[in-house]
Amino acid sequence: MSGAGAPSPITSHPSRGALARSLNWRQVWLVYARELRGAMREKAIVVNSFLIPALLYPFLLWAAFTGVLFVTGQTAGFVSRVVVKEWPQGHPKLQVNLQRNDQIELLNREDPPTRLEQEIRQGRLDAVVEFLPATVAGAGADDNFRARITYDQSRERSAEAQKRLTDEIGAYRADWLKRESRRRNIDPANWQGFTLTSRNMASQKQMGRFILGLTAPVLFMVMVAVGCFYPAIDATAGERERNTWETLMSTAATRLSIITGKYLYVASLGGIAGLLNLLAVMLTIGPLFGPLLARGGGTIEATIPLTALPVAGLAAVLLAGFIAAGMMIFAAFARTFKEGQAMISPFYLLVVLPAVFLQTPGLKFSMTLALVPVVNLTLVVREAIGGVFHWAQIGVTLAVSVLLIAVCLQLAAFILQFEDVVMGSYSGSFARFLRERVLRRGRAGADGVQAT
Repeated sequence: MSGAGAPSPITSHPSRGALARSLNWRQVWLVYARELRGAMREKAIVVNSFLIPALLYPFLLWAAFTGVLFVTGQTAGFVSRVVVKEWPQGHPKLQVNLQRNDQIELLNREDPPTRLEQEIRQGRLDAVVEFLPATVAGAGADDNFRARITYDQSRERSAEAQKRLTDEIGAYRADWLKRESRRRNIDPANWQGFTLTSRNMASQKQMGRFILGLTAPVLFMVMVAVGCFYPAIDATAGERERNTWETLMSTAATRLSIITGKYLYVASLGGIAGLLNLLAVMLTIGPLFGPLLARGGGTIEATIPLTALPVAGLAAVLLAGFIAAGMMIFAAFARTFKEGQAMISPFYLLVVLPAVFLQTPGLKFSMTLALVPVVNLTLVVREAIGGVFHWAQIGVTLAVSVLLIAVCLQLAAFILQFEDVVMGSYSGSFARFLRERVLRRGRAGADGVQAT
């Protein structure tokens, strides 16, 4: 009898060549079709692989847009409570303009400054305006003045009051300077000294691609991982929990064909989830962001170049292939769905962790980043959306991704040699398997060579 935890080989550990020769593509297709049909009956898989990628991002954008409009409406609805100290001499129209502003309520208070500042902090007052004499450098015009607004930026009402006062006083001051220039027979441009204007050279399509490039690739990566998560667990641990794993293994299909069919099924759902999310982002970001940008005078047109579609599709296939292989390797050691979630979660977090850093606008797709798994594929999608193709980095990314998938599949083929792991009787995790079956065997082989 073998000891506890000892491997139970299949025909004396079949070689990789024997495993490869046992692959039957007709059997793979049958297993693949079986898994897809079963997935359509699993609510968790349908929700996470199809509905969330297609609907989550539009819903989040709609919620954010609605929240902004709600906050804006709430902000626009209240009246700012303002105390004015010492109106400037020679500017009666400024006082009239502030009194006529329906969003500003002028309070007549003679309290000391410390008392007024305390009321601003407590939220009973929104702002205090002091009109002071102009500095010596700026006293060239008669009745020149400067205004100092005291407010609390941590309070939304107070910050909005400061903005309203700045706009009202700024508009009056601009008109007053124009009148002064005409009175002195000075050209307004010369009187002003210099002007500042800006011109955005980016077209509507370029702005749309810029926003898509910042948001879509990160969600694309996360959704591919989400799309693989539940199918990977259901295809392994879920099969064991339903007590159908032994039945499946006893069919005429070879073991490698079964595992390959399951792997392709998980990778397919992950890739579909990523592409659905990318399509949903492209269709919704324009209608939802457009009204917000239109308020500032800007517009966007969210489109993806046709040349980017093959690159994005290939990146989705490779990303789903790597994530599916990694998740299935970890889930292969789980006997229940709950165990599968616990075993896959660290790998899932490791995959989505780069999302924290990928939203940096100035991040360059360097050759170094092309060597980093998952990050490289995400950056390929980001650059492709913007119509930029760094072919050298793309080539390195494809080579690294294919190599990683090959390594994962070779590791899966090695794991397939052990009967207790395949049948779910092995009571251990992937880390324990590496210690017991890989590292210990490597040390034993090295000791044997030294003894010889």
